[in-house]
Amino acid sequence: MGFVERFRRLTPVQRNTFVACFLGWSLDAFDFFILVFCLSAISADFHAKVSSVAEAIFITLAMRPVGALIFGILADRFGRRPTLMIDIIAYSIFELGSAFAPSLGSFIVMRARFGIAMGGEWGVGAALAFETLPTEGRGFFSGLLQEGYVAGYLFAALIYGTVFSFVGWRGMFVIGVLPALLVVYIRSKVEESPAWLKGRAAPKAESHIRRDVLTYLGSFLFLIVLMFAFNSFSHGTQDLYPTFLQKNHSFSPKLVGLIAIIYNIGALLGGILFGAWSEKIGRRRAIVIAALLAIPCVPLWAYGSSVPLIALGGFLMQFMVQGAWGVVPAHLNELSPPAVRATFPGLAYQLGNLLSSRNAVIQARFAEQRFGGSFAPVLSWTVLVIASLVAFITWIGKERKGADLSSTRHADARGGVMSGSVTAPE
Repeated sequence: MGFVERFRRLTPVQRNTFVACFLGWSLDAFDFFILVFCLSAISADFHAKVSSVAEAIFITLAMRPVGALIFGILADRFGRRPTLMIDIIAYSIFELGSAFAPSLGSFIVMRARFGIAMGGEWGVGAALAFETLPTEGRGFFSGLLQEGYVAGYLFAALIYGTVFSFVGWRGMFVIGVLPALLVVYIRSKVEESPAWLKGRAAPKAESHIRRDVLTYLGSFLFLIVLMFAFNSFSHGTQDLYPTFLQKNHSFSPKLVGLIAIIYNIGALLGGILFGAWSEKIGRRRAIVIAALLAIPCVPLWAYGSSVPLIALGGFLMQFMVQGAWGVVPAHLNELSPPAVRATFPGLAYQLGNLLSSRNAVIQARFAEQRFGGSFAPVLSWTVLVIASLVAFITWIGKERKGADLSSTRHADARGGVMSGSVTAPE
């Protein structure tokens, strides 16, 4: 079934909800990746090393679990729709504030606040989307939703390549206030999650995050480790790659933006393809295949001898990285207790992010101190180690492909794979 046909089968409510959640995640990522493209410019403006400015990436990622917990609890208690609107306004305001930071210290403080807001979007948006969408084709929509992150990266690359030379890094962050306009669309076109409304109407449906985390502690810890591997995989191949192209190849902003557009197209295609394929072969198999296929892409990606070869390597690498990621939204929501579905997967996701949050700083320091400023060996070893880790952790876990996500009642969670008593339905 093709892309158009899948969307045609959705009701107007389902279609509007998915579009809103996709754009919320895309614009969230757009605001984050503006920083990735501007690391060199910010370091020059503040007279600091790239590794020092990369601390802003670390603090953004480190604060995301705080946002996942705060906004997840709000979404489970007051609804997905209003919480999503508040979250989008918050990260847009902090993005704008970053543009006017007078020093590196104040800039990092503003990125910490942005990180809190950014951390809330994924869990809330994914819960709203998958509680509204039909079970059929969930893998396809999982891949498409997750690639909203790539679409944000692609948008950031496009803006960087076309307007950075005119507006500078501060102007880039001013442009980052645009996501706030999405709230108008959500308010007028999107309805509340039917699963949340059903759970609110049911007796004793109130969420207790501490109880649910303790009840499913083993599964919760497993998902944190899994998300640590996944976030190391994506950020380890994305965050310093533009800097690698700028510093080690002396590529212009326009050329860096073009290469980023090419590898993000690969990421979009990979996420959608592997997400849809997971409907046939299972979530775990799709993730493992994509992760392991990233390893043979390293020579072109890190050591390509010409612009076309580097662009091809970037395309193939992100095809595989985001191919694995495309399965994640459906996989995590299927493995989460219904009563805390807006909190549980998002919090596990962002705590895993916290564990991998110093990735860019560590990579930059290794390149500066051990390899004379060369990023290629650092990037290569990152892929080799982390891709293997993603494949291993995924394979030893479980899955609940096709799980019912139509309810948020506690009773519906009992006996599920999260307590280890049911194997994945195939």
